[in-house]
Amino acid sequence: MSVFERYLSLWVALCIVAGIALGELMPGLFQMLASWQAANVNFAVAVLIWAMVYPMMIGVDFASLRRIGDRPKGLAVTLAVNWLIKPFTMAALGVLFFKHVFAGLIPPEDAEGYIAGLILLGAAPCTAMVFVWSQLTKGDPTYTLAQVSVNDAIMVFAFAPIVAFLLGVVDIAVPWETLLLSVTLYVVIPLIAGAATRAALARQGGEAAIAGFTARLKPYSVIGLLATVVLLFGFQGGVILDRPLVIALIAAPLLIQSYGVFTLAYAAAWAWRIPFNIAAPCALIGTSNFFELAVAVAISLFGLDSGAALATVVGVLVEVPVMLSLVAFANATQRHFPLSGK
Repeated sequence: MSVFERYLSLWVALCIVAGIALGELMPGLFQMLASWQAANVNFAVAVLIWAMVYPMMIGVDFASLRRIGDRPKGLAVTLAVNWLIKPFTMAALGVLFFKHVFAGLIPPEDAEGYIAGLILLGAAPCTAMVFVWSQLTKGDPTYTLAQVSVNDAIMVFAFAPIVAFLLGVVDIAVPWETLLLSVTLYVVIPLIAGAATRAALARQGGEAAIAGFTARLKPYSVIGLLATVVLLFGFQGGVILDRPLVIALIAAPLLIQSYGVFTLAYAAAWAWRIPFNIAAPCALIGTSNFFELAVAVAISLFGLDSGAALATVVGVLVEVPVMLSLVAFANATQRHFPLSGK
């Protein structure tokens, strides 16, 4: 795990401070950036999100789908948590906290935005960072690759319907056209581009060429993430300065969701006697989020200065320390799992 990845929350926190400061000092700049849009797509954000997402998609190997039956128990836990449990528990926690527990602390219109952001996070299972968490727990790399590939294939078809359904349940209006456009821009097109790039690189030099190319792209992905955080908090600075506890309020349901989902998946893997090198990744992928997608869709649906966009970025801030704590817990308890099996 690189220094950047290990201290991602620190860099994000520093970019939050920088964004708030720049938003106060140069409001004209952020207003100009906000004007660069058409059909609810902000061009500056689109470029930054593509810089983040495209390198991840090159790592997806759909040939690995042939091996999905090799470890069916782990995959069953992953899919059940990611698509049948996590989006719905995240929506329920959002409503519980922002409609009831924190109802007297925030305006109702802000509460709706925060709930929407949490729903977007809950419906987007991790694509890239799960490889890091799997490596830190000595997970089976072949299984992890197959797991991510299956989730990405499902995401193309399931993300938009689940998000639309849950937003409708909590009475948040969502334009289907904008949602489908966001999924096409930030999932389908990068996935196709990544698959085409991977195939071309494989013909040239195999896995070594793929690894070298993605390593060269990684700095741009990092820049894209940090620049997006600065941009978002440049627009959100007024809200943060007026209500500095808002980040802690958003973080509360995210923390409960993360530890709760991990506990459920990890306990199911233990009860089903799944070996540790499969159990750890299948629990961690359900806990981690594809926050790049959540951020992009939040901006397209609700705008740069929306509560939904703010909630998705708080997800980035919370994720790394939470995931590192869960990796440490998994490694400390691996003796309770079998060493081999399915």
